[in-house]
Amino acid sequence: MIFDWNVVTYAAPLLAHGVVMTLQVSAVAAVLALMIGIAAGLASLSSSRVLRGVIRVYVEFVRGTPLLIQIFLVFFALPVLGVRFSEFWAGVVALAFNAGAYIAEVVRGTVGAVEKGQSEAAMSIGMTRHGALIWVLLPQAWRPMIPALTNDLITLTKNSSLLSVISVYELTRAGQAIIATHFAPFEIYLLLALYYWALISALAWASRRIERALPQW
Repeated sequence: MIFDWNVVTYAAPLLAHGVVMTLQVSAVAAVLALMIGIAAGLASLSSSRVLRGVIRVYVEFVRGTPLLIQIFLVFFALPVLGVRFSEFWAGVVALAFNAGAYIAEVVRGTVGAVEKGQSEAAMSIGMTRHGALIWVLLPQAWRPMIPALTNDLITLTKNSSLLSVISVYELTRAGQAIIATHFAPFEIYLLLALYYWALISALAWASRRIERALPQW
């Protein structure tokens, strides 16, 4: 087999357009996932059994079903109920819904591990349990939370490749389009792997910088 460098030279700039879409989808989904995950994680620590039960069902559903099925549910099943999304927003919603459940577990475990005396001290000066969670416990949990959050956001970015099945023109879909016309799967998939490796390495580097920048509590 002869490695075709001409295909690589041709494909590299075209795949860069796919990288832009991957970054856009992943960034928007990551923001939504963080919002969902933090809210759900704090809700799972509330005193309401009903609220804790709802969050538990949500987390178990996400853990117990493949992400691909969740993407199909958002893109193909929700329109039956009158809720329609474009390919881009269907991908964002599915990724955020999935990652939010894992982030919720990170928040629940990390915030719940903060010394109980901190919560008791906050409530002794008149703060509510809700206020203590947000203003006392959550800030102290940020630093130990960063590595696990990074893993979840890295997973979200890699999972964005599944959005190719609903025609989101992200990195993997761009590679598939080139393979369909140039019939060079080895070269293109190898190039895709290098692009994803570079993206994930950049995210990991940024995570380490953020973790070092956060103050010690």
